[in-house]
Order: sequence, then structure tokens, then C-alpha cells
Amino acid sequence: MKTTPVTSADLRASVIAVPPMPRHGDGRINPEANGRLLAHLRAGRVTTFMYGGNANFYNLGAAELGRVLETLAPLLAPGDWLIPSVGADFGKAAEQVAVLRERDFPTAMVLPLRFPASPAGVASGLGKLASRYGKPVIAYVKDEGYIDNADLAALVREGSVCAVKYAIVRRDTRDDAVLADLVQRMGPDLLISGIGERPVIDHFRAFGLRAFTSGSTCVAPALSNAIREALHAGDDAAAAAARELFIPLEDARDAYSPIRILHAAVQLAGIAETGPIGEFLSVIGDEKVLGRLKPIALDLMARNEAALRRA
Repeated sequence: MKTTPVTSADLRASVIAVPPMPRHGDGRINPEANGRLLAHLRAGRVTTFMYGGNANFYNLGAAELGRVLETLAPLLAPGDWLIPSVGADFGKAAEQVAVLRERDFPTAMVLPLRFPASPAGVASGLGKLASRYGKPVIAYVKDEGYIDNADLAALVREGSVCAVKYAIVRRDTRDDAVLADLVQRMGPDLLISGIGERPVIDHFRAFGLRAFTSGSTCVAPALSNAIREALHAGDDAAAAAARELFIPLEDARDAYSPIRILHAAVQLAGIAETGPIGEFLSVIGDEKVLGRLKPIALDLMARNEAALRRA
């Protein structure tokens, strides 16, 4: 398991998977199912696992975070990197980084608090969390106005923030003044394209990013990794062809719920029983939605298996 400080090479070495977290029926984390999901990702050469929204870390308390990490850590292989998340509110995040100080994870992502928050307050809070942690954190930018770019770049320069997950959705991903300004202020090396496969080619080519997160990689890691390799090799045509395979699942996630659809897709694809999602979130129970999702998940899984056979 990675324990060394975060570098730009670490960020681009793997697709950064954002997996769901399978649970038993009573809500406890399911180590066997999580192990199967991680092994599936690893088989597709995805070895960085960022546990955040898809795993419903928003609703983990400090004590439960510790128990979850005690369960996940033994499932990791020597080359794996697990990135836990803390927050979203400052009080809980501060208690959670105290739990993390007792462990060897090199960073944690701070989940974004949409209300009540102000840009200057977010900047101050991120700096204080990094100080309490004794290690830099990853900032997660989902909304315009969440934090000022100048303050965020300053946190990177001072070492409080080691990476930024950028996930502001745009109608035209090539037209993003906020991202362009952020690249100008801090460079692209520590910026992560944080919205999955759909915008990644534009983020790489128009803004120079070199790392990306994905939830749908949990179904087809070999295909998602093929996008990463093609982009690093300068083969945009191959990257675009692989990306198109993810669009049906991404469309379903956008239409219903990114978290809940992915949670269901991992199970419907036969990768692992995912169980409940956790508090304040419910699994999708609409049989019509599940009926439409199942062939999408199975087709993507089959294409992933075919890619592994060709490798």
C-alpha cells in the first residue's frame, strides 16, 4: 500500500477509481465483496482507489471511518493506493483526520460542503485541516464559487493541498474559464479531471491535465485504463473509441443518480454483491430502471473481459 508523499507521477500512474463500498444487509462493510471489487479493478490495471461519494463516505462518522479503513487496508496489494475522504463539515473532518493520523495514508480528500460555506471559509478550513492532519489534503471542487482559485493555488504552493479533484460540470468541457484560470495559477500536474470518462479527452487536450477519476471504471477497468494509456500515448482516436463504450452507463448515471446507479451496476454486472449504500441514501428499487441498467452493465462487463483476453 502506498504510504509515501503524493507526486504528480502517482496521480497519473492509474485511473483513480471512485468505487462504491459493498455492505452487508445490516450496513456493516462487507470485506469479501470489497475484496472482489478491488481484485476486479486490479485485474484491469487500476490500482488507485479514492473512497468518496460513491462509497457514501459523506455519512461516515469518525469511529466508523476507522473501522472501515481497518477492513479495507488488509485487502490492498503492495502497489495499491487507497485515498480516504473526510468531511464534508469541518467538525467531522477534524475528528476524522485525528483518526487518520494514526495510520499511514499519505493524504485524504476533503469532501465539499455546499452549505453553509463561503470561498474564504473553505480556504481557511482546508489549511487548518492539513495542519491538524500533519499531511496535505486533496481538495474537491464541484461547484463554481466553492473556493477562489487564487486561494486554492496558494494552498498548493504552501503544501497544504497536494492535488485538486476538479469536477465542475460544463455543457462544453472545452470552454471552462475557471479550469483555465486554475491551470494558469497552479499548472496542470496536480489537477485531476474528476468527472469520469465523458470530459477526460477535452480536459487532457485543452487544459493539459494528466490524471482522471472514474466511477464506471469499477465495471470496466481495462477499458478505462485503455483510455488513460491512449491519452498518454497521444492516441486520441483510441481514447475516444474506448470512451464511447462508457457513455450508456454514464447516461444512466446522469439520468437517475451517479452514486446509486453505479452501486447497482457493480452488482448487476456480477462483480460483487453491493448491498445497501449507507445512511441517507437508498438503493434503486425501481425494477424498470434496473431492467434498463442490467444489459448496459453486462455489456460493458463483457467488453471489459474481451479487452483482458486481448491483452
